[in-house]
Amino acid sequence: MKVVDIIKQDTQKRGFSFEVLPPLKGNGTGNLFSTIEQLKEFNPHYINITTHHSEYVYHELEDGHFVRQRIRRRPGTIAIAAAIQNKFHIPVIPHIICSGVTKEDIEYELIDLQFLEISNVLLLRGDKAKDDRVFTPTPGGHIHTTDLIKQVNLFNKGFFIDGTPIRHPGEPFSFGVAAYPEKHEEAPNMEMDLEFLKRKQNMGATYAVTQLFYDNQKYFSFVKRARDMGITIPIIPGIKPLAKLSQLTVVPRTFHCDLPQDLAVEVLKCKTDEDAKALGIEWATQQCKELYEAGVRNIHFYTMSAVSSVAEVAKRLL
Repeated sequence: MKVVDIIKQDTQKRGFSFEVLPPLKGNGTGNLFSTIEQLKEFNPHYINITTHHSEYVYHELEDGHFVRQRIRRRPGTIAIAAAIQNKFHIPVIPHIICSGVTKEDIEYELIDLQFLEISNVLLLRGDKAKDDRVFTPTPGGHIHTTDLIKQVNLFNKGFFIDGTPIRHPGEPFSFGVAAYPEKHEEAPNMEMDLEFLKRKQNMGATYAVTQLFYDNQKYFSFVKRARDMGITIPIIPGIKPLAKLSQLTVVPRTFHCDLPQDLAVEVLKCKTDEDAKALGIEWATQQCKELYEAGVRNIHFYTMSAVSSVAEVAKRLL
């Protein structure tokens, strides 16, 4: 079933989904499956599986010089998606990104997903590498999400990236994209950011999921502006409870979102991480209640470093 059909099938019921990280290279699935075990009792609509671009690491040579090499620290997104779907029988949404891969890499990802009968994906550009000033595509890769969408649309029409017909096309992919209530960090203004979202909708995106935010008014304002521009696809809010004192500064810097003054003041009163975690749970719970009361029926949770907090929020809400 397509994601857009899943989230529309019962408009009167509160629903949620959540996102997980694949294990680091060399690690097992224990922690990941434990996360899902904690959250599956709340009947999630689906599980997103994120992916990460390759990163540069520096290795010292015998002569004292350093050589820069690319490595991938979290491979296996598609394999993990298949394992989750097989073990838990919950729909999975793997991320397909431009960063760190070629068009041919993406093509093989799509082929593997069709073999596995996974037809829902989230299409993203991905973050720029830590050492890069601006996003730099891998040679032979895509620079924009819209280019990635074109490749997926071509595949859906039954053609490989070089124009060769696919002998046995499978079920077409249905895809979502990202949205940014506080503007993507690289967008020059909100109007242009919304124009990009509308373009993705016009190219076939069936829904959008937002970057995390802590001020619901920014989400409501974003959705209104999107609707005024003719963006009609569901825009699913993304929520992540604060879980540590350090996140007062880390979260705004990493995710380019503001913390409301009321929340920031309360975080400064916290003495320990446990205090901050309790505050984060309460704030996220109130956020979600307000969203549900405003007519939102599906909320997406980011679980990284906040699994138990997300479970507690879900327990209070669902």
